[in-house]
Amino acid sequence: MSKNYLKYKKYVGSVQFDADDRIFHGHVLGINDAISFEGSSVEELEQDFKAAIENYFETCRKIGKEPEKPFKGAFNLRLDPSLHELLVAGALSEGKTLNAFVKDVLKKAVSVTHA
Repeated sequence: MSKNYLKYKKYVGSVQFDADDRIFHGHVLGINDAISFEGSSVEELEQDFKAAIENYFETCRKIGKEPEKPFKGAFNLRLDPSLHELLVAGALSEGKTLNAFVKDVLKKAVSVTHA
């Protein structure tokens, strides 16, 4: 299984390859601030990713801003109303809140795909 992301200090960056320009590039996921990086080799890509994160920390420090924390643990999910109803029924049948039920379902889905 291939891994198309990088991790550094809890930040995750996407990885893509542009065959026309023969360069790897990506951006940091899970935050609103824009952080991008690139490299012509895997080593350069990893180096630029780490440097971009460190530069982000430095820039935030200089302007007096707290760096955004990636993946805050909340996201909005839009569903078909009938699926929403089924999920609530499933949660009630297990004596759970909808949030707890969906969290358990997602954990199971991830453990199956990453086993």
